[in-house]
Amino acid sequence: MWCRTLPPTAERFNRQACRLASVAAVLLTTACATAPPQNMSDACEIFEEKDGWYDSAKDAYEKWGVPVHVQLAIIHQESRFQHDAKPPRRRLLGVVPWTRPSSAYGYAQSKDSTWDWYREKTGNRWADRDDFDDAVDFVGWYCNTSHRMLGISKWDAYNQYLAYHEGHGGYKRKTYKKKKWLVKTAQKVEGNARRYRSQLDRCEGELEQGWSLWPF
Repeated sequence: MWCRTLPPTAERFNRQACRLASVAAVLLTTACATAPPQNMSDACEIFEEKDGWYDSAKDAYEKWGVPVHVQLAIIHQESRFQHDAKPPRRRLLGVVPWTRPSSAYGYAQSKDSTWDWYREKTGNRWADRDDFDDAVDFVGWYCNTSHRMLGISKWDAYNQYLAYHEGHGGYKRKTYKKKKWLVKTAQKVEGNARRYRSQLDRCEGELEQGWSLWPF
């Protein structure tokens, strides 16, 4: 290691340099862990890059029955896989940054009240919205709840997203029918889910075995 024993005159400098190197290493590791995937349009590349994400999504599927490709499509639409995503602030007088339109936060863009509901119902009291493992579990739980309450297939990314965005009451009232932009967004989610499913068909076997592009 380069942090070796040095003459006394250089010892203080060496200790400071070692501390800075350690801090830099921690910051770099954290940044790499939380940065969005480089290619968000390819499910195989997402899971190859993000160690542990596939296991988390597969666990959510086995627990709630919501397919991995549906989970990914919803999170892609909601946050672009940004762990600390928030809705953009409103502008006061069109210029001054003001309040945000909702308390939505994290990978799944869950609001405070909905996240509290999830934690109460699942007992996952320490769940964090900026943790991918908790976010996919939340998406699985919510879509499973939509299936139970509204009869939406867990494989139906289009209607699952409408219920996800509008809430169960809004979906029942069909509020989305007055929002052409939302219908188009749900169609986009459906298309992404279909593409993710096709991609996973060719790489899921390797993912199941812990396969990686890295030879070490």
